[in-house]
Amino acid sequence: MLHFPKWKIILITGTCLLFVWLAIPSFLHEETRNKLPGWMPSKAVSLGLDLQGGSQLLLEVDFDAYMKDQLVNLVDEMRTRFREKKIGYKGLSVADGKVVFSIRDAGDANITSVIHELNPEVDVSEEGGGNYSATFNDRWKTRSHEQIITQSLEIVNRRVNETGTKEPIIQRQGDKRILLQVPGLSDPEHLKALLGRTAKLTFHLVDLSVAPEDLEHGIAPPGSHILPGDEKEHPGRPPRKYAIYNKVDVSGDMLVDAHPSYDDRSNEPVVSFRLNTAGARRFGEITAQNVGKPFAVVLDNKVITAPVIRSPILGGSGQISGGFDTQGANDLALLRRAGALPAPLKIIEERSVGPSLGADSIAAGTKASVIGIGLVIIFMVVFYGLFGIFADIAMLVNAFMTLALLSLFEATLTLPGIAGIVLTVGMAVDANVLIYERMREEVRNGKSPYAAVEDGFRLAFGTIFDSHITTLVAALILYQFGTGSVKGFAVTLAIGIVCSLFTAVLVTRLMVVTWLQKKRPKKLPI
Repeated sequence: MLHFPKWKIILITGTCLLFVWLAIPSFLHEETRNKLPGWMPSKAVSLGLDLQGGSQLLLEVDFDAYMKDQLVNLVDEMRTRFREKKIGYKGLSVADGKVVFSIRDAGDANITSVIHELNPEVDVSEEGGGNYSATFNDRWKTRSHEQIITQSLEIVNRRVNETGTKEPIIQRQGDKRILLQVPGLSDPEHLKALLGRTAKLTFHLVDLSVAPEDLEHGIAPPGSHILPGDEKEHPGRPPRKYAIYNKVDVSGDMLVDAHPSYDDRSNEPVVSFRLNTAGARRFGEITAQNVGKPFAVVLDNKVITAPVIRSPILGGSGQISGGFDTQGANDLALLRRAGALPAPLKIIEERSVGPSLGADSIAAGTKASVIGIGLVIIFMVVFYGLFGIFADIAMLVNAFMTLALLSLFEATLTLPGIAGIVLTVGMAVDANVLIYERMREEVRNGKSPYAAVEDGFRLAFGTIFDSHITTLVAALILYQFGTGSVKGFAVTLAIGIVCSLFTAVLVTRLMVVTWLQKKRPKKLPI
């Protein structure tokens, strides 16, 4: 226990110096960090919402709207299949969360089997008198619910990161909610507008058979529906209405790239897009077969443009124009790159923390930390003398190591996180107290300084290890089941515990043993 080979001394000393070096950027202002030479570390601890201010949004996934869309799609598929099977039907529509319809004459066809051919996860109920209802079963709902939440989290993350926002915190909360925290964001309106859009982009042929008076009154034949145009198309007037076919000719998920640009002729902002191989082939077929007909581009149930197809478009790329300004073109391109949300998101709670409040939190946390650490340093020196100074040095190394690891892991430091750091600093000193008290006990039992030091470290190690492991387990449980700032506390606590074990057992022992070997004392200074 009292012998340190040279390689171990170099390794422990080098590790301490490395972590102190890595922690330096966390004490520097951002402008100063940006001026550091390339060989210097640049990563610093990221401050959370409660320390630097920012915005917090609580989003809720509208699963009911997704269900309604899927039922509408099921109605279209059933209509096509009934016609193929020559099954007479009427009243095929969505009502009260299910598809309802009546069968005039099914002939030899089994209605349940016909629908199960479309989707085996649809439950069909016969309600008598030729009336039926159909809806998705519970297994489909459970699986779809989980997929939608996961996909929504990924797309929200992409959209927020596309805006250039730094260090956002995006977490699932409960069954259908997403917590979004953006430190440093003082005006969340633009972000809210981006998140509030489903960004479902589709291409449809326009139904030219609908009479103008029916179009005005919103009446469309089966297989088509009425959608409004863009308000920017005719400023100051009600938006034009379009009758478009329900069938999606090209879907937005076939886009592989979208970026803002300017039209060569009009110099107006547009969004240039490129389709994947399947989308390019489909786009070419549609435009080749429908030259002279309008082709509508629909975004979130609104026709943003419906240009007439002048010639086949075979290259798989094109432009979307719709009276965009520069910001509008940028936003649409961003939304397309990030992907469409599978279901609408509703903002049910919004909070803003001003930078002054964050500065107050930092000042309060810093003050509490400095006072706490200062009192601990004084206590250790008064009660343990020189060995107390060794413990204080190890404690400061522990704090530097914790900050360095937080910056390397790109963890976000919150006010509870500061509490976690202070707690682990206290635990680091507590480990030294256990070791030193064990040394005192061995000295009282008549052992020499060397034997007392060796037994003090050896016999106290089991207790220290057990206490640190149990605290680490508690931190892992907090991280697994906690949310938000609780997780921040758990992360700093876990990192601090590991660092505390290193500094208390190795760093302090190295200093004590080095002092013993140089001074060869007759009596321990504790």
